[in-house]
Order: sequence, then structure tokens, then C-alpha cells
Amino acid sequence: MLGLGLIGGSLLRAAVAAGREAWGYNRSVSAVEQARADGFDASADLAEVLGKAQARRALVVVGVPMPAVDGVLAAVAEFAPGCPLTDVVSVKAPVSAAVAAHGLAARYVGGHPMAGTAESGWTASDANLFRDAVWVVATDNGVDPAIWSAVARLALACGSVVVPAESVEHDGAVARISHLPHLLAEALALSGAAGGDLALGLAAGSFRDGTRVAGSAPALVRAMCEANADALLAALDETLTVLSTARTALADFASTAELVEAGYDARLRYENVERWEITGIEPGSPDWVERLRDAGRRGGVLRAL
Repeated sequence: MLGLGLIGGSLLRAAVAAGREAWGYNRSVSAVEQARADGFDASADLAEVLGKAQARRALVVVGVPMPAVDGVLAAVAEFAPGCPLTDVVSVKAPVSAAVAAHGLAARYVGGHPMAGTAESGWTASDANLFRDAVWVVATDNGVDPAIWSAVARLALACGSVVVPAESVEHDGAVARISHLPHLLAEALALSGAAGGDLALGLAAGSFRDGTRVAGSAPALVRAMCEANADALLAALDETLTVLSTARTALADFASTAELVEAGYDARLRYENVERWEITGIEPGSPDWVERLRDAGRRGGVLRAL
């Protein structure tokens, strides 16, 4: 596990709790010391950690912020080029491109657990973070079925359900349901603060819930949003159009009906989404990639492999 923050640290904890042998790297010595104090095998020596992975042909998981991915991949290419490789970064296409640039594409399958909190660092990590969460496993053309299966089994071992998705489609989806909400939370927090202490003193559940992710570390929010700029711009433009239309209706007709009713219906659709279990598609079988991607688009998940 390369990176022992909230996600990487939680993954190290979850993998060990599932009975797997696992060890980790973090650039910060303090995080390494905290992990060791909690009984985990951790080191600040990246070459050492990767050398151990190469010797055991271990699955290497990249769990650093997007700006640090390139440097970590360079080390993987040097010290563990024979290992299967995945990641838990919140965008897939940019990571896939970086992996290819370092000559590691043949052994790579992207991943993204849809889990997290507004906290960060090793001390925020939790072995149960991924339980009942969705874990996207990138299902791109030419993917190695054995490595794909290994990544999916890791996700399942951590208690998640697996959603197969193509990388660019994944990035378009998370721009709407993860990255845009971060920007909207920041904007809402600014609106509340602009109202002064009275507004903040009156704020209750809707403001608290709407601004929760604005408490995330700014550097981490910037890293994931900026790495997915094209998809996020499309979602942001669409949302600005919706808000502009709502403003016009409020100014001209003193009405918010169109936005409120459409939003209510959209929320109900989210609440009533039913996941169905994907069965009968064996990785490596004819057309397995296309069949899994289609199932993922239609709300299917893997619960076993």
C-alpha cells in the first residue's frame, strides 16, 4: 500500500483484517510511526517496500494524491515492474495515462472505492471504511483478466461491492456525484460565512450536511477536482445553467417550483436505486469486458468472484 492516508491507511487495515499479508509506505515518517504503533508493517523507504513487493509479486496499490502519482509510478517502474498494479485515486483516465507513460499498462487495473470522510491521515483510517461501499474496478479494453480479478477480490475482501466501469465513463460519473458536490459545498460554506455570525449561529442540519465535505483538506479537494477538469467543467456548466434558470424563474415569477420539484424527483430516484447482482460473467470469457461494463451501467454489482 503506497500512501497511508485515510483511504490507503484504511485499505491496509482492512486487508490485514481480512487475513491478507500487507505492508505499506508513506512519505511522512510520523504516519509511518503511527501505523507501526498500531501494529502494522510500514516504512518511509519506498524502494524497500517496492523491493519486497517485487520479490513476492504482490499487488501494489497506489494511494497518493494525484500530484504525487507520477513520482510513485516512476519508483514502481524501477523497483517493482513485475507486480500487478492498481490504485485508489478518485480519477481513472489520468492515472491510466500516467501508468502507460511509465510502461506499466499491461499489469495495471484501476480502482476507486467510493468511500471516505472529511478527515484525513492515518489517524482517520478505519478497517470498516469500505464495508458495504461501492468499489469501481476499471474495465477497460485489453485489461488482463487475472489482474482484474485480483483487484476485484481485494475490494470484495474489504467488504465492498464491485462496480465494473470504463475509466472515462467513471470520471464523468464521479464529476457529478463526488467532485461537483465538493465545489457546491465550498460555495455554500462561503454563502453562510458571508451572512456573518448571525447566519452561522442559526445554521442547522441542512447547512451542516450541505457543507460537510467542505471540511476536507483543501489540497486533496484541489487534487481530485483539477485532475478531472474536463468532466467537472461539463457538470459545473450544466449546474450553473440549472441555477441560472431557477434564478430567472424566481425573479420573474416568484417561483422555485421547477427546480424544487425536479430536484425532489431526482433525489427519490437516487433513494430508490436498486443494485442487482451480476452473475455468470467470468473474467477472460468471450466479450467479458463489454458484458461487465454494460452490467455496471445498468446498476449491476459483483458481490462474489
